[in-house]
Amino acid sequence: MRLLGDETGEVVQGEIGRRLQAARLERNITQADLADRAGISRRSLERLEAGETVRTTALWQTLRALDLLGALDRAIPDPDRNPNPLDLVRTAGRPRRRASRTTTGPEGEAGRRGDAGWRWGDEETER
Repeated sequence: MRLLGDETGEVVQGEIGRRLQAARLERNITQADLADRAGISRRSLERLEAGETVRTTALWQTLRALDLLGALDRAIPDPDRNPNPLDLVRTAGRPRRRASRTTTGPEGEAGRRGDAGWRWGDEETER
């Protein structure tokens, strides 16, 4: 199954569990051995593979034990290592500390930054 982004949390959890189980079996590791290597209980690993809710630390530890933790670099790139050049220009090289308040709504692009009433002055007025 390919995750496209519109799946429910339960579907994503189930798919992650299925993939972890497949990785474990591909390496010919029992649940008990992997749980021991990861430093988690066997029951936590069973729940993780079944797509049930577990602590995120159990996921990280399992990924590390399967030597898959580095895959997160591809999934969630480090913005400090590969900064967007346009962002560097906009922020004068300073890292972003908070998100700007932009909204998309019926006012369209003009209202995104709160300037819905601003005009260039050369627009034709409706009569």
